[in-house]
Amino acid sequence: MPAKTEYNRRLQIVACGVTILFILGFFLPSIGRWTGPIMGVWFVGTQKPLRGFLWLMAFSFGPHLVAGWRILLHASPGQALEYVAWIFLATLLAVLPLTFHRLTSPRLPALLSTLPFPLAAAAVQMLSLSFLPRGASLFLANDAAAGSWAVLFCVDLIAAGVVWMWNHEFRAARIGWVAAFYGALFMLVMATRHTLMIDARFAWLPLGGAIVLAVWALLNRPKEKLWAGRPETVALLRSPYTGNPLHVDVERGSEVLVSGSGERFPVRDGIPAFLKPEDLTGDNLKYNHLYETIGGFYDDIQRVFCDLKGFDRDAYFRSYMRLLEAKPGDSVLETSVGTGLNFKYLPRGVKLSGLDLSPEMLINCQANLRRWQLDADLFVGNAESLPFADSSFDVVFHVGGINFFNDRAKAIREMIRVAKPGSLLLIADETEKHVKGVYEKAPGGLYKNRKEPVSAPIDLLPPEMQDAHLEELRDGQFYALTFRKPSCAKV
Repeated sequence: MPAKTEYNRRLQIVACGVTILFILGFFLPSIGRWTGPIMGVWFVGTQKPLRGFLWLMAFSFGPHLVAGWRILLHASPGQALEYVAWIFLATLLAVLPLTFHRLTSPRLPALLSTLPFPLAAAAVQMLSLSFLPRGASLFLANDAAAGSWAVLFCVDLIAAGVVWMWNHEFRAARIGWVAAFYGALFMLVMATRHTLMIDARFAWLPLGGAIVLAVWALLNRPKEKLWAGRPETVALLRSPYTGNPLHVDVERGSEVLVSGSGERFPVRDGIPAFLKPEDLTGDNLKYNHLYETIGGFYDDIQRVFCDLKGFDRDAYFRSYMRLLEAKPGDSVLETSVGTGLNFKYLPRGVKLSGLDLSPEMLINCQANLRRWQLDADLFVGNAESLPFADSSFDVVFHVGGINFFNDRAKAIREMIRVAKPGSLLLIADETEKHVKGVYEKAPGGLYKNRKEPVSAPIDLLPPEMQDAHLEELRDGQFYALTFRKPSCAKV
């Protein structure tokens, strides 16, 4: 019988209310004034800086241009060009503070990471009003045009704070105090929004603050993980193509992993890459493109989906993670690790390793690990050809993705190969019920016209595997398959 999902009606009501509020923000300026900056800070944080900048420019410039179609229709060519130029400049001035926030915030500690956006926004507005022609104020925020950059700063600080609390899942020890502070600030802004005017002499303060934070972030560049200092971990690595052992070398100032036969695997952002073009074919290529696109907001999509459905996400993760036999001191490998969400539900003190086909997902996994104060060895690679020696890990598991692997049987054999004898392994993924009811309805057609329905790969287990057990979770929309590698297995 499938395990029953735990639902939280209060959570569902709150999630629906917040969603409606953000939808109204697109149509009601009084609400959009608050929800717009929150959406901007959230979105830019899910993207690489350049891509986020370009997308935000497109999202903002296009609608504003369409909104002024009547002006363009009746204007002369010169006036139309001038109008488009001002709209473009206003869009640029609105997006630059968000890009500045994206570049600096991840390198600043705790609540200081909420300051770059409001400081940059206030500084940009102040400089615009100081140096641009008076007519340009028509294209700027009303508060800034009135001279109250303090209001703009407070609104944007609240936006950055809300996103900070969201990223910490409203669970950090300081969340209560932070929420109280931003709540009081919100009330202050609402009560004094027509009178909160600060002398123009102090308007240079946000520019100075933004410069200080930029220098701090530049000096606080995260140190890249060096593999040369971890010989025990490197000793477990093997070429996924020849099985040859690897050692660390340096080329042009960057580390590479080299085999005795001359194979070379680059290390980018502290993550060794074990992929070749032939690894990205068929379903592997198709679904890797999907994760490269949604990697930045994959976690948030899942959170919003769970909240709107009203079911307990923690209970959902624990429903299958409880099946593992991980204990402090164990070495644990997750294939198709994605953004590392499952790592939070493992005992503290285990040695974490994760492999995924998508570099984009692993970059977001690194960000999550820093947020959760965890450490893991991450690898770009194909789960069907793992770059590890035989019997390297105490615990090996896979959650999500195997349904659409090119070769599921090979991926399972690889998991068994790198697991130590006697280990219990876990494979979990969505059932056909979920794929048909949810994924097939998603835009893009990735999950349509499948050759066969998805199913738990219990028939693909080698016959010598022991204690095979299959159960359905989340009202039959998810399966969890566990099995044990024999103590004296040769796979």
